[in-house]
Amino acid sequence: MEDFYRPQPGTPMADLDTPCLVIDMDALDHNMDVIANCYDGRSTKLRGHAKNHKTPAIAHRQIRRGGTVGGVCAAKVSEAEVMVHGGISSVLITSEIVEPMKIDRLCALANQAEIMVACDQAANARDLSNAAQARGVEVGVVIELETGLRRCGVREIDAGVALAKEIDSLPGLRFRGVMSHQTIPDMPDREDRAVEANRTIKGVIDLKEAIERAGISMDIVSTGETWSYDVAADIPGVTEIQGGSYLMMETHYGYMTEFHYAGMILCTIISTPRSGVAIGDAGVRSVSTMSGLPTVSDRAGVTVESMDSDHAVFKIEPGVSLNVGDQVLLIPAQQDAMVSRWDRFIGLRNGKVEVVWDIQARGCHN
Repeated sequence: MEDFYRPQPGTPMADLDTPCLVIDMDALDHNMDVIANCYDGRSTKLRGHAKNHKTPAIAHRQIRRGGTVGGVCAAKVSEAEVMVHGGISSVLITSEIVEPMKIDRLCALANQAEIMVACDQAANARDLSNAAQARGVEVGVVIELETGLRRCGVREIDAGVALAKEIDSLPGLRFRGVMSHQTIPDMPDREDRAVEANRTIKGVIDLKEAIERAGISMDIVSTGETWSYDVAADIPGVTEIQGGSYLMMETHYGYMTEFHYAGMILCTIISTPRSGVAIGDAGVRSVSTMSGLPTVSDRAGVTVESMDSDHAVFKIEPGVSLNVGDQVLLIPAQQDAMVSRWDRFIGLRNGKVEVVWDIQARGCHN
């Protein structure tokens, strides 16, 4: 939605043209450090999910900060292309890729980086093999197990073992392991998270062990996400966690207080039409409402009552002051949908612009 606005480093936040997508750089570095410290000394590491930030510069910053496998996840081939072209050396595409043109693009990337892809069908594995042979490359394949989202993935252990045998026999492919993705409702405490993570990830470990009993080795068990990042790291057999949302954070994960809100929309109050009401210049086109309305950062007594495409209506409690020209930071309920609306991040530290990053994979739907 944004065009060519690019503030210079050193620009005060008060002078930014709004609405704009900003990152609290202290919060971003803090969140990366939580992960680096969590995985320090563990064999399990993070494979950060690039769909959440879509920015190679941020992926490199994650990797340098520590605690990662040295690579990322991507949801789409086009996202993987941006990451590889941006210098990321290992990418796991967590969606099944079945269209011939996309498979060929995937194989072309395997000339430039370590490329792995999820698979849940033997026919798809054969198509991947044919394309890899035609390109003269090797593509890593992981079997996805369905663990409750009712989306992709094999449903039964026996089906997973049969698929592993098929993949292992095909030229141009290297069977790497298994993966899954889970979700958890509401606002769970750590005990709830531990119970649910162990329950859902057990199936992935069962599949791993069944495949190994069939004489097929693997080196990757890729499972977990932000809500289970710490629990899954202690489950024997798990090698990597597909964490994404922790990085920018969102109110959906507000129960994970060890992480700080980093990615927000800065907006300006443009009208105070009546007592208790203010209007801001950021609406649904700026902040996704896919998972609910955003919340207001660090302004007690101010809430978002509603949004249209380009405006937010704020409710102001008695005794609270909010005036035309004041700036307000909005925290999204779901951040990767918000990020996909913007061309660049504006990184702020100590109230001034530190860095501007282009969101190079914005709009990469294919």
